[in-house]
Amino acid sequence: MPAPRRRRRGISARWKLTLSYAGVVVVAGVLLLTAVALWLLRYVPDVAEVFPNRSDLTRAFVPAAVVVMLVLLAIGLGGGWLLAGRMLAPLDRIGRAAQLAAQGSLSHRVDLEGPRDEFRDLADVFDAMLEQLEAHVAEQQRFAANASHELRTPLAISQTLLEVARDDPDRDVNGLIARLQDVNTRAIELTEALLLLSRAERRAFTREPIDLSLLAEESVETLLPLAERRGVTIDEGGDTANVLGSPALLQQLITNLVHNAIVHNLASHGSVVVRTHVLPEAVAVVVENTGEELAPHLVSTLVEPFQRGAERVRAEARSGDHAGVGLGLAIVQRIAQAHDGSLVLTPRQGGGLNVTVWLPHPYPARPA
Repeated sequence: MPAPRRRRRGISARWKLTLSYAGVVVVAGVLLLTAVALWLLRYVPDVAEVFPNRSDLTRAFVPAAVVVMLVLLAIGLGGGWLLAGRMLAPLDRIGRAAQLAAQGSLSHRVDLEGPRDEFRDLADVFDAMLEQLEAHVAEQQRFAANASHELRTPLAISQTLLEVARDDPDRDVNGLIARLQDVNTRAIELTEALLLLSRAERRAFTREPIDLSLLAEESVETLLPLAERRGVTIDEGGDTANVLGSPALLQQLITNLVHNAIVHNLASHGSVVVRTHVLPEAVAVVVENTGEELAPHLVSTLVEPFQRGAERVRAEARSGDHAGVGLGLAIVQRIAQAHDGSLVLTPRQGGGLNVTVWLPHPYPARPA
């Protein structure tokens, strides 16, 4: 980062405004006195025999005019100094807030009171900028913390495998490569999931019309081999559901839901139902899967990053399947919120989970 350029300190803005105010007052006074003098003295004859004549009045008027000009100058300087200080007070507050922000304190706000004017508009824009910067920094810190915490495990596993293999003369090279590949794949998936989560939170995407039913159909086709391998049937259908959003993010949202329903479908010969609905109040994507009974307290934690529930993790370990990195539903919730939608999770009667994503209509009807 380049160092800030050093500038020579010039006259302050307050002094500039003060001198400007004083200059306006003095010039206005000179013009007024000149006009009075010219207007009045033209009616006084400049004859020596007449007293007072024009010369006498001029000699009397000029010292008084000088005194008046000095008084006006003092009033202009004093009044200008006070008015300039009052006018520039909001800039001082904005400047102090900027200094605190430069030192790393992004929680401070200018928060100017009073009716709207140019200074308050500037302060509001500055506060909004600080709020976005604070949110962005917090997001980056969360990303760094999550990434460092979650990537520590695969890296430690890789290191342990290599150390064991180094000390084992009868090591199985092919088995070691396969295990390292699994660990590396999991680390890559985790990094991509964290990046996708960060992108959704920033809302760094362009909105365009998209049909959710087509995205659902594509996601089902992509994950059908996984479902067949696990003995899970998928039923996909529903209405043509148009929304405004990012096709890539919404595709990831539906893919995560279907993948989550397949992987966590622990019932033998289970099923997954994917539906899109267009309702008067919103557009909905519903993914329902069979499975074990889920406690309400467990369902409420499924959208938290890296939280999948102890019972489900143990079952996944028994099945030997790769169940993801614990960010599937967290990413779905962030993507839904980035599209001004919401995510609702409810236990399915008879076991399993019902997940509904509500998204607003692309062109909501205006009330009559």
